[in-house]
Amino acid sequence: MPLPPPAARRPAHTRTTAFRGYQRDDGLWDIEAEMQDTKPFAFALNNGRELAPNEAIHHMHIRVTVDEQLVVRDIATVMGSFPHGQCAEADRHMRRMIGSTMGKGWRKSIDRHLGGVEGCTHMRELLYNMATAAFQTIAPQVLARWHGADAGAQTLPPPPHLGACMTWDFNGPAVEQIYPMYFEWPLRQDNTAAPGTPPSGRHQAPAESTPAVAVPEAD
Repeated sequence: MPLPPPAARRPAHTRTTAFRGYQRDDGLWDIEAEMQDTKPFAFALNNGRELAPNEAIHHMHIRVTVDEQLVVRDIATVMGSFPHGQCAEADRHMRRMIGSTMGKGWRKSIDRHLGGVEGCTHMRELLYNMATAAFQTIAPQVLARWHGADAGAQTLPPPPHLGACMTWDFNGPAVEQIYPMYFEWPLRQDNTAAPGTPPSGRHQAPAESTPAVAVPEAD
């Protein structure tokens, strides 16, 4: 469905971003991000440099290699186009992200390692959104462990995306239809808790559960 018709206007700027995921032969996963900024007219930067129409102001690439738990194992970057000479070194600290997890705390980890003058605003923006692209990349394989599970057995904790957004509300129709064994899961967990335990409203995975992929959250 298209947006409502706009008012009279003219193009002023285009930013394109792309995120791609790859399954590697060694069992790891590559998540790649690309961002490019252009303008449809010639203009001069503050430093006097002239840019032609549709010449890239920014053009950058990031490749993050993760394992099944979305732990960063490697990272590579390219600053192809940038407006100022100092930008060429803006990605020099990116490898600080190795060992971080693309799950809860991902944004805080980015800000801790690459925040402010330690990094590049646009590189940080790409990294923020690479987490959900990573989850989409590995989800078909990782979530297969829940497919066809015995509805009465519940030998696994709920898939990590349940309870993480409106559609996957434990009490909602999507969970009831697709994951009926986890429908109203927090309520049932609270009902089995020890007397006097306050309702949590959130899933708590048992200690003996199999490792589950982390779900990116807005921190």
